[in-house]
Amino acid sequence: MSSQNRFTRRQFLTHASALLAAPYFVPGRVLGADGATAASNRVTVACIGVRGMGNNHLKTLLGDDSAQVVAICDVDSQVRQKALDLVAAKYADKIKKGTFKGADGYNDFRELMARQDVEAVTIATPDHTHALIAIAALKSGKDVYVEKPMTLTIKEGRAMVEAVRRYGRVLQVGSQRRSSGGVRRVCEMVRSGRIGQLQKVEVGCGSRPTGPQLWSPEPVPKGFDYELWLGPAPWQPYTSKRCHYNFRFVADYSGGEMTNFGAHFLDVAQWGIGADDTGPVEIEGKGDAHPTGLYDVFYRFDVQYTYANGVKLLCTSKSHGTRFIGSEGWISEGGTGEPAARFRFGIRPNEVHLYETRRGHIGNFLECVRTRKDPSAAVETGHRTATVCHLGNIAMTLQRKLKWDPVKEEFPGDDEANRMTWRPYRQPWVL
Repeated sequence: MSSQNRFTRRQFLTHASALLAAPYFVPGRVLGADGATAASNRVTVACIGVRGMGNNHLKTLLGDDSAQVVAICDVDSQVRQKALDLVAAKYADKIKKGTFKGADGYNDFRELMARQDVEAVTIATPDHTHALIAIAALKSGKDVYVEKPMTLTIKEGRAMVEAVRRYGRVLQVGSQRRSSGGVRRVCEMVRSGRIGQLQKVEVGCGSRPTGPQLWSPEPVPKGFDYELWLGPAPWQPYTSKRCHYNFRFVADYSGGEMTNFGAHFLDVAQWGIGADDTGPVEIEGKGDAHPTGLYDVFYRFDVQYTYANGVKLLCTSKSHGTRFIGSEGWISEGGTGEPAARFRFGIRPNEVHLYETRRGHIGNFLECVRTRKDPSAAVETGHRTATVCHLGNIAMTLQRKLKWDPVKEEFPGDDEANRMTWRPYRQPWVL
């Protein structure tokens, strides 16, 4: 981090004590809309990463009366200020009345963790910082909504699962298709046998050919904490081509479209297969990546997974979608195959009924913060889906067929592959 953001232990503890002593907004479950004692269920939320999807999170929360946004955190000061302005505009009446002092802005997520009045956080930072920030929040007693993919590595995912269980928290992964009624009904039909015996699933994650992308170092923009943005990733000189949305094309920070959209469409496949607590047992694939240049993720790929029940899952860089093929027909999010009569009726009482959400994905998270129930895309589910994505990238990197044990979460007898389930963190960062 830059010198102005580098904390000694003494400075951080002093700062944390000041945070705890300050008259911050009291959680909504204690106070009513105007500060009077009331049986309110508002959840106090801090948004970490407020560009792109993070901005969508913020706007959704500002439109939900069951939530109160009390803090904004982003390493880009311009992005942070725009978000703070949105919050101020939304709560202008409360600020004017003196019932809410306004949201506070933070550059460093670690400062935010000392706030006891924050009940939940949303995380929409680059993939390589998801686990680090989420586990810090869980340890500090906060529930977490983290964007997809949940992790950068398989071992990060297991660490997040263990943290949720150890600290008794709620975690929702931003795989929003879990809150789609249409997707749910497709998976219910598959698992109820409407297409006969499931044999194969075809998934398209799309391709975003970017070229190898030549680059040269640039000055770090004023107000952008690049050191903190890098976090646990290897140090590299700044270039605008690696930051913000572009991080998805750099393997130090992301798994490319395999994880970016695999977190949606492979997630639907896992749901339809019924593999939310397990995964494939064999993986093989091939892919194309640029041997030189900045953008080094697989931009074209063809991966096949085999599950213990014999189901084949084919994932390619073709157009987005998930199609389930059975012994008596097929069904996808966009249509069905013959015989059409099998899909004419809704799910019957004696058929498989899956998790149903009624308030949208973030709404489901807020509800579960209050009820303490598991959300639609809970931590184990998110971890298993991210694992499928990571397994595909590992198989393409090693260019050979791999055996996977989904119980032990390891490649039996394969040290080379097992080393790829984790990436060392740059000092001083630890998980």
